[in-house]
Amino acid sequence: MRKTLLAAAGALSTAVLLLAGCSSDSGNGDDTPTVVTSTNVWGAVASAVAGDKATVTSVYTNTEGDPHEFEPSAADTATIADADILVMNGGHYDAYMEQAAKSSGATVVDAYALTRSDDHDAHDHDANDHSADDHADHAEHDHGDENEHVFYDLPVVADVADKVADALAEQDPANAETYRANAKTFTTGIDELRGEVAGIRKAHDGTKVAQTEPLAGYLLTEAGLIDAAPAGFTQAVEEGQSPSAADRAAMQDLLASRGAAVLIYNVQAVDLVTQAMLDVAKSAKVPVVEFTETLPDGVTDYLVWQRAQIDALAAALDAEKA
Repeated sequence: MRKTLLAAAGALSTAVLLLAGCSSDSGNGDDTPTVVTSTNVWGAVASAVAGDKATVTSVYTNTEGDPHEFEPSAADTATIADADILVMNGGHYDAYMEQAAKSSGATVVDAYALTRSDDHDAHDHDANDHSADDHADHAEHDHGDENEHVFYDLPVVADVADKVADALAEQDPANAETYRANAKTFTTGIDELRGEVAGIRKAHDGTKVAQTEPLAGYLLTEAGLIDAAPAGFTQAVEEGQSPSAADRAAMQDLLASRGAAVLIYNVQAVDLVTQAMLDVAKSAKVPVVEFTETLPDGVTDYLVWQRAQIDALAAALDAEKA
């Protein structure tokens, strides 16, 4: 993971976080709960649950940069230290939040940890014709690979919403019913997204696609799609390294021969190699679907963001099959 390449910088940030935690009281000075999330993706989930009853602040909101490589400013660390509730991705995706959580008195919701929780099956119910057994297979595959992009794991996102509702209810019992009702509305929306994903599985089960890095692995597996990109290529991109010549050649051959029905392109992890593969895909007329790690400009709703990406993927697959 690219975050491991920033250990020295992370240690400095951790020291600042610890100092900030020692010098500040949590909360915003009144009875309104304060939620701080690492990225605006988790901020959107928390906001859907909080409504107008709590304050939600996201540390990382850049629509173009790479969240793996982010280091918080002094102002960011102060914001984190003041939180009543911390919502983080975990899995070393946002290591600064993981370090802050160790010394914080805030309630912590760790999305990645929920992939290994006994409660993870809470939202793993049927969505249209998608079965629980399907997700069990999906969980075994991707969780074994330790893919930290759990904001593409729809059941986990639903679990996070429920955990945020529980945390807010504990902080603000007077509005507990509102938080839980908001979470129910949100998770119903997740069920609808899973229904759309099940539709992709029904139409395209077993179809090979390619990603420039393993961003949407959980979503693709639930959709019954196979990421045929060379593992060495996607791992190198994930770690911010240059893929080997052999892996580059294999990825190029996959796209040039149209061995992948669609190229899923992470527009927030771009370098000369990924751009070259994008050019190969376009030249071979392989449909390209752009995916992101944070919410695009003008989008504040997780469900809207994810639905647009799922719809774009379905349309690309349908067009390729036609």
